[in-house]
Amino acid sequence: MRGNPDNLRQAAARKSAAAQARAEQGLHEIIRRNEPITFRGLARTAGVSLDFLYRCTPIRQRVQQLRDQQQSTPTPAAATPTRGDSASSVVRTLTAQLTELKRRHRDEISALTQALEAAHGENLELRRRLGAQRALHNTETP
Repeated sequence: MRGNPDNLRQAAARKSAAAQARAEQGLHEIIRRNEPITFRGLARTAGVSLDFLYRCTPIRQRVQQLRDQQQSTPTPAAATPTRGDSASSVVRTLTAQLTELKRRHRDEISALTQALEAAHGENLELRRRLGAQRALHNTETP
């Protein structure tokens, strides 16, 4: 057997410990920013995979516990509108407009792609007819 399995196990344990530390730091960051605690948000913030978060029992339990606490506690910002709400309203409006523009763009690209495919098909059919006519013409003239 080549290599040292103990070294591999130790490296894997160090990698897992580092990922757990990043996940804990990510949780602290999410809590500090007062953002909703989700597995996807934590994975993005901490730079770890969703699979790791779900497989790591202590992290998974901590996320679930914090999420339950967060859902049972009403946020004070939701009760009193602030100046930031109008800014977030503008962001939501612009995001909705951007989403609609993207949808229309995708639809237009899809229609153009279909038209291009149809044109390629017609072109191929015309080439085949022309080739058949040329072949027929070449056999008729000795």
